[in-house]
Amino acid sequence: MLSTITLPGGATMEMIYVAPGSFMIGSPSSEDERFDSEVQHRVTLTKGFWLGKYEVTQAQWRSVMGSNPSYFKGDNLPVENVSWDDCQMFIARVNNQLNCGARLPTEAEWEYACRAGTTTAYFWGNALNGDKANCDGNYPCGTMVKGPYRETTVQVGSYPANAWGFCDM
Repeated sequence: MLSTITLPGGATMEMIYVAPGSFMIGSPSSEDERFDSEVQHRVTLTKGFWLGKYEVTQAQWRSVMGSNPSYFKGDNLPVENVSWDDCQMFIARVNNQLNCGARLPTEAEWEYACRAGTTTAYFWGNALNGDKANCDGNYPCGTMVKGPYRETTVQVGSYPANAWGFCDM
């Protein structure tokens, strides 16, 4: 289910509802670049939640906060150079005006939405080289094929959506 909300200041944000469910969080011991702390285990989310389809854009941030702290400028670029505390202020302003219970997702909620029912390292498979996510493609993971290294942020929605409609995950 997709819904669009109007933020304080007038910018809009697309939200996707994520239904409750179970999944394996963490990484299998055979996964490349895995940390010891990523032990796989089943997690059940008993409540659904809403999550933005894209990262928060600079236009959305400016609409709510009145400023843009980002280094790489562009209305449709993700906001960056913000702290956890800055995000909490953003959320408080949204909640103050909309009374909608906005919050950051938990780690389990984020991974559940990111995986969208898949069991691979990334929702598109086990290889990362910059063709499906913004990373340094000179150092691929799960493949020997190098990919692009953009050295900048890119517009939200630049990469394929996962099966649940989330982009740039």
